[in-house]
Amino acid sequence: MGSVNKTLGEESFAMLSSEDVASLAADFAGEIVRPVDPGYDDAREIWNGMIDRYPALVARCSGVADVVAAVNFAREQGLEVAVRGGGHNVAGTAVNDGGIVVDLSEMTAVRVDREAETVRAEGGATLGDVDRETQLFGLATALGAVSQTGIAGLTLNGGYGHCSREYGLALDNLVSVDVVTADGRVRTASRERNADLFWGLRGGGGALGIVTSFEYELHEVGPEVDALFTWFRADEVFGSLLEGVTPLVDLSGEMAYVDLQSMLDEDYPDGLRYYWKAIYLEELDDAIVDLMLEYNESAPSELSTLDLWHLDGAVADVPRDETAFWHRDKSHMLTVEANWEDPDADDANLEWAREAITETETLSVASGRYGNFPGLYEEPARARYGDNYDRMVDLKTEYDPENLFRLPGNVEPRVDD
Repeated sequence: MGSVNKTLGEESFAMLSSEDVASLAADFAGEIVRPVDPGYDDAREIWNGMIDRYPALVARCSGVADVVAAVNFAREQGLEVAVRGGGHNVAGTAVNDGGIVVDLSEMTAVRVDREAETVRAEGGATLGDVDRETQLFGLATALGAVSQTGIAGLTLNGGYGHCSREYGLALDNLVSVDVVTADGRVRTASRERNADLFWGLRGGGGALGIVTSFEYELHEVGPEVDALFTWFRADEVFGSLLEGVTPLVDLSGEMAYVDLQSMLDEDYPDGLRYYWKAIYLEELDDAIVDLMLEYNESAPSELSTLDLWHLDGAVADVPRDETAFWHRDKSHMLTVEANWEDPDADDANLEWAREAITETETLSVASGRYGNFPGLYEEPARARYGDNYDRMVDLKTEYDPENLFRLPGNVEPRVDD
């Protein structure tokens, strides 16, 4: 009599040869976690509590050799690959159903080169890991705004943060990367080596391989900085506004850079349910303001927000064809963050966020999508790549012709007729 109610992970694992799994585990320095193992549920759990997926295997890598072994196994067995760095991608790309999770969360080493003013961090490192080491020397690179976020997904999809208008996107600060491609090869990519691959990795998300280490340019920032919210005191610009209203929160003043970087951590705890979408704006107008006010009032959760990001600056200084990241010419980005606790409220919160983006999209000033706030990747990849899409398809066809890294949102290789 066959068993019933198996998860997709259990079904997929049952189809694997026990000898092949044993061979992988024997050569693996880290840990291979199977559906029958006690730590399986912990291994598949990620930050977004709405995501509940069951992989066939979780490969907790201790180094690059483990990543190569996992990629080769996945290719040979026909398993879909998910890559876990910080596990914070809101769409849950860090885990899949029935595939293999290449888990880099134990690979967190960070090394600062003071003379070169660069930092190299492994693919499982978080923003907090990097900031902790670089701030010893009063240096920082342009990363995000929540310290628990993994550097990998943030950087490969763009990477906006507190330093973006001064120093550009996280990917703009990359000097080089080490990456394991679908053929199991370890390559170094930079402007001088494998330049085409380097172009595609900067904005291509995880479509072209698994980046095991990132080398970033550093800048003199910190250890004490003026808080982001010092604009409340810019009387020559905002004086008339402040005469009529009082800020709800005024966090102006000097603080440690690491405190600024972790200020928002408590707003996004592990296990809460999240659905975030974003759309770019060429300019602001009354219609955008009215829409934000309307959806702020109609939000089904008090934890949800509509946020307006001021872009431009150094982000726009880079030509749009310099990297795979396309939407540099937009002055603002509207993000709709649905955050809630009750699983029974999933439908209401998803509908609210989707309707807000859909209505915004009807406005002439709105277009495009951002890979780090993707919803569940409902829109085609072209919405993120713009006119860089065809070149990304060429690179995908060259480096991953069998579409090993085929998670939702990834560009697909060209198929010959």
